[in-house]
Amino acid sequence: NMSDSIAFTTETARAALNAILEALETDEMAVKVNEAKISAGNDMLKVMQYVFPIIVQIEMDVIKKFGFTDNREGIIQFTQLVVAVEKEDDVVADLHCQLRAHYLPPVSIGNDVSL
Repeated sequence: NMSDSIAFTTETARAALNAILEALETDEMAVKVNEAKISAGNDMLKVMQYVFPIIVQIEMDVIKKFGFTDNREGIIQFTQLVVAVEKEDDVVADLHCQLRAHYLPPVSIGNDVSL
């Protein structure tokens, strides 16, 4: 189990986030995400129901290539590491922002909601 000793660097964070964003922008996934967004409309609960799981599935597929487990724990660990790195790296912060834009409305819903 590598997850205990993942060398998570700024480069890794950038590479993983870029890979997730690329995966989201493939034709097949873009259509899938878009259809989910249309179904959800502006209803945040529906966004979490329809859109978010697609994004998470893509994230899981990608992060396992970077040594994370492809389950909830892996996603949480990955997200925590990204959040830690983005404080020091504007590129990571920007990429993470782009990723969140796929399932969060452009309106800020306050800092107490962190996903």
